[in-house]
Amino acid sequence: MKETDDATIVQMCWERSERALSVIAEKYGRFCMSIARNILGSTEDAEECVNDSYLAVWNSIPPKRPSTLAPFLGRITRNRALNMYKQQHAGKRGGYGLDLVLEELEEVLPSRESADSELLQKEFMESVQRFLSSLPPEKRKIFVRRYWYADSVRDIAKASGLSENNISVSLHRMRKDLLAYLEKGGPLT
Repeated sequence: MKETDDATIVQMCWERSERALSVIAEKYGRFCMSIARNILGSTEDAEECVNDSYLAVWNSIPPKRPSTLAPFLGRITRNRALNMYKQQHAGKRGGYGLDLVLEELEEVLPSRESADSELLQKEFMESVQRFLSSLPPEKRKIFVRRYWYADSVRDIAKASGLSENNISVSLHRMRKDLLAYLEKGGPLT
């Protein structure tokens, strides 16, 4: 069976064809489940999150008309999973891998007080994007898999063909380099 392209799926959503949801689930279900499960640590919560994400896509097309669905759907799924995670873990620590991912980034993230400014948040994100664009594609992919998709070091190692130790060292060096980059010219100076 031929896979439906993104433009066709978007057009189906635009025309309010309910079949679009099943096509999205078929084409992007595993991708969305991976994102949600990495953040939430639970298959049941991930399924709920992914279903909410499909509904959010349905409700946002129209007026939006994304040219590629993977990043659009991935961002929606990630944001919904993060919101669900925050609700479930309000006031408590520990539990899933997201805590570890956030702990790893603590030294480079701006403090809560300085991050409150929308302008500072925007400048910080632009600096991180510039830093990422300066990395070789393989390193950028490792960084994004860990800190955007919350993939485990083990999964990144398996996908990249590198050892877990190699991935851990590489992530540590990239965090150190990011901190130096931000201290030199980022919005945190």
